[in-house]
Amino acid sequence: MKISFLIQGFNVAASRYRVIQYQQFFQSNKIQYSIREFPKKLNDWFEYIKGIKSFDTVFVQRKRLPLPVLIYLKRKGKRIIYDFDDAVMFRNSLAKDPYSLRRRLSFKRMLQYTDMVIAGNNFLKKEALKYHKYVRVLPTPIDGERYTQKEYRKNEIINIGWIGDHGSIHYMESYKDVWEEIGKIYKNVLLTIICDTFIETRYMKLKKVQWRYETEIEELKKLDIGVMPLFNDLWSMGKCGYKILQYMGVGVASVCTPVGINMDVVEDGVNGFWADTKRDWIEKLSILIEDHNLRINMGKRGREKVSEGYTVQACAPKLIKWLRGD
Repeated sequence: MKISFLIQGFNVAASRYRVIQYQQFFQSNKIQYSIREFPKKLNDWFEYIKGIKSFDTVFVQRKRLPLPVLIYLKRKGKRIIYDFDDAVMFRNSLAKDPYSLRRRLSFKRMLQYTDMVIAGNNFLKKEALKYHKYVRVLPTPIDGERYTQKEYRKNEIINIGWIGDHGSIHYMESYKDVWEEIGKIYKNVLLTIICDTFIETRYMKLKKVQWRYETEIEELKKLDIGVMPLFNDLWSMGKCGYKILQYMGVGVASVCTPVGINMDVVEDGVNGFWADTKRDWIEKLSILIEDHNLRINMGKRGREKVSEGYTVQACAPKLIKWLRGD
């Protein structure tokens, strides 16, 4: 078996966590493969088509293939697997109207030419089942060997943190009155943002940390509480909760909006807290700020939850089985 993986980019998070980090498992299972970015120009597509002859399977991560390419691959008897971990059939949370006929038709067409679909959560599976009967669910996992449990210390400053990229920073901006209110109530609280862009605050002490792959786990372990605010909309329902898994992976207690996969991973009051309204956010954050032992207990339970089924080590056997057609 020989598989061609088409990804968005080697520095794109979805590509890194849903394809690239599985390479050691492809190799140990003697799967021949190549990973390349989506062709951008017509000449690049012709070059790709020429080289595809020796491959049995084309694994497409998130983006949709052009119709002529789909037709060609099917005529040549290539097996197509489509993997996605965002609500690509809808517009994102910043759009006034989430519905897009163009996005919906593009998604439908991709699935009609696909042999198997791998979705990042159950909401995405439900959307895919409208157009395809073979849909599997595979979370976007963390590397259980990289993410080890933090050492717990009782510090004077309580460090609340968020990790993400410029495409999600608007969630933190939208919840800024929560962070400001916490900053007014507690003078011993710091908000750390690990990203490539940042918000500004007036009353909450803010620490800006430039995201780097080499240091992200070290920075996560400095947190006492991890946050994942979202909107309750169609785009957010497609989110695969990677931030939550990162916090839990190092044993950090978390607070999240109960949307999509967050409700599967975070058990409210057990390994983290749900917060629907901004008042809920202030209440749940206050509980964790004031209770050191609760933060530790929730953090440890969260790590146990992630270890059960949200690591690449736990997910790899499933993916290998599906790639082989079992």
